Amino acid sequence: MKFPCVAMEFPAAVVISAVIVMLVSPSSVNAQRSPPSPAAVPTPAPAPAPGPDHANLTELLTYAGPFHTFLNYLQSTKVISTFQDRANNSVDGITIFVPKDQAFSSLKSPSLSNLTQDQLKSLCLFHALPRYYSLADFKNLSQTSPVATLAGGQYTLNFTDVSGTVHINSGWSDTKVSSSVHSTDPVALYQVDKVLLPIAIFGTDIPPAAAPAPAPVTETSPPAADVPSSVADNGLAPTSTKPNSSCRISRIGAWGAFLLAASTALAFSL
Repeated sequence: MKFPCVAMEFPAAVVISAVIVMLVSPSSVNAQRSPPSPAAVPTPAPAPAPGPDHANLTELLTYAGPFHTFLNYLQSTKVISTFQDRANNSVDGITIFVPKDQAFSSLKSPSLSNLTQDQLKSLCLFHALPRYYSLADFKNLSQTSPVATLAGGQYTLNFTDVSGTVHINSGWSDTKVSSSVHSTDPVALYQVDKVLLPIAIFGTDIPPAAAPAPAPVTETSPPAADVPSSVADNGLAPTSTKPNSSCRISRIGAWGAFLLAASTALAFSL
């Protein structure tokens, strides 16, 4: 009568044995001992490449020279933003001709005080070319004059190269590049001695250029008379070789007395 109990206990013993085998198997031991794999660390994205080093036109015009008057005109007309945007973002670059403060103070006629805001803006744009030019480039540029400026339309400049010196003619102004303020592609700034005045604003009634001042006349002393070397060596003034009038009178008087005495003697002898 005990067989049913044995039959019921057999499956439980089999299950327990199987569990023990699984627990002590090498795969299960390794699974328990092996540390968990580390979580994947994300790779940081590479840093963006640094942008180009743009030239700050306001700083250049403030510290590079006496260009305060021109900078004030650029800022009041907002043309400085146009120049800076072209310097930073255009492929061709920009070339700017910068008049000195003295060029504005010496400008008497025509006056800039009567210009409208739009005319002042065009005047400022007239001082820039829509491309970067080195000083060496102007030699070829002189063969393609007139050259358009950022003012567009009839606002053009004529260039000539004279023995390496760049001369600029705007119709009203005739000046030259006196120095290079900044010349690194894509920005070139060149100092000029005069304000560039366009015909499109001031018209074609251009006053004639002032005639050059005549050379001073130096007074020259009359040439000295030839002096014998012997006299010159002694430091004596030359004497006249012509007999004076008193000598001639005394000689005439002596001859007259001689003739009178001869005639008297002849009369007595007769």
